[in-house]
Amino acid sequence: MISTFTAFFDANVFYGARLRSLALFVAQTKLFRARWSERIHDEWVRNLIKNRPDLAPEDLAKTRAAMNAAVPDCLVEGYEPLIQSIELPDPDDRHVVAAAILTRASVIVTFNENDFPPAALAGFRLHTKHPDDFLRDVFDLAPELFIEAVRSDFLHYVNPSLDYADYLASLARSGVPRLAKDLAAFEVLMPSDGNGV
Repeated sequence: MISTFTAFFDANVFYGARLRSLALFVAQTKLFRARWSERIHDEWVRNLIKNRPDLAPEDLAKTRAAMNAAVPDCLVEGYEPLIQSIELPDPDDRHVVAAAILTRASVIVTFNENDFPPAALAGFRLHTKHPDDFLRDVFDLAPELFIEAVRSDFLHYVNPSLDYADYLASLARSGVPRLAKDLAAFEVLMPSDGNGV
């Protein structure tokens, strides 16, 4: 199942490693088309390095490249001419809307919904969704595919491995507590040691 429904991801969704990882695994189900831009990468990487000086920029550069490789055609380019025509409370957010328009997204997935007033987006047939709401909507579309993506994400933590309760707790802390609560019911489908054994 390949969807034409397109979601543009704001930088704040990628700031936390746990949510970033799950979003990528879910995007690989093709239940929606995930899109972002190099400027989105620049923002989350810059903010993460500012708050976590222990992280190496070269490691984040590898993460960035891996994200682009994981989701074909994820990068939106050529949206810059649209930026000046967009009106938002914070002009620094206009690039998000411009890229979403160019890629014909239906939704901007962001923690900062107040930065994108509905009246400013309506003319572009855009709206925002909090990541918790967005991922729960995707889950409702195809629960089996979504849970398989969760399982793949959970199993990729091998050094060190996680137990499922810790995995869900970290998802909740990353900003998607209701999704984490929903996923608790599927613990029986997850290997008990996080290593597929």
